[in-house]
Amino acid sequence: MAAPGGEPASILVLQPLPESAPVGGQRVDGRSLENARDILLRTGLVSQAAGSSYVEFGDTKVMAAVYGPRPTDRREGFSQRGFLTVDVKLASFATRERGRVQQGPAEREMSEAVGTALRAAVLREHFPKAAVDVWVTVLEADGSEAAAATTAGALALADAGVPMRDLVAACSLARMEGGAVVVDPCGAEQAQQTASAMLAVMPSADLVTGAELQGQWTSQEAREAVVLALGGCRELAEAMQETLQEAAAEAAQ
Repeated sequence: MAAPGGEPASILVLQPLPESAPVGGQRVDGRSLENARDILLRTGLVSQAAGSSYVEFGDTKVMAAVYGPRPTDRREGFSQRGFLTVDVKLASFATRERGRVQQGPAEREMSEAVGTALRAAVLREHFPKAAVDVWVTVLEADGSEAAAATTAGALALADAGVPMRDLVAACSLARMEGGAVVVDPCGAEQAQQTASAMLAVMPSADLVTGAELQGQWTSQEAREAVVLALGGCRELAEAMQETLQEAAAEAAQ
């Protein structure tokens, strides 16, 4: 795993997850297997920040704010590439069930995953010997928090005008007992999953900037999961582009 400010690296985590109760073709909230929840995307909500965003994936709600570039006091010496730091926090009221998301380890893992996904897209050579800080707060956690946090961070960076190769869109999957794979799992589905995946993509070229796999996946299952997640990322990226275009049009008025 790359340290903050280091070279981007893909994430591959293989950990066993507990067995779950079976889930059929109809999901707990009525969606089909491949359908994501309704999304809401907004930018420019934090006036003190260089850029900001608000993202809802169903009942998962995330706010992101970007500050900088600012001079850095790092002692590694001059660098041709700037530093991008990402800090993800879970609000104390984020979970409906106390302890369902463990705040300390979950925050660290999400900060690393989101940072890796975003760092690959940011043109850090445009701000050498400087740092950009991305602060993400999960206001409500109801599944797919890392994907929502990654999406919010990318939108906030774009809103701040930070040079980027492309946006980053992220999509989560869960495999339920019986083998069904669902897109954008809610909290209830994540509690019953036997395996999970999260993919972060620069959609213009389908370049993967971050990937996580948990549980046991065969090579064929992993390939099929990637294809399914790519479809979710492309749809999300279109909504992200529309949001940024609408914000630019409003600013020009």
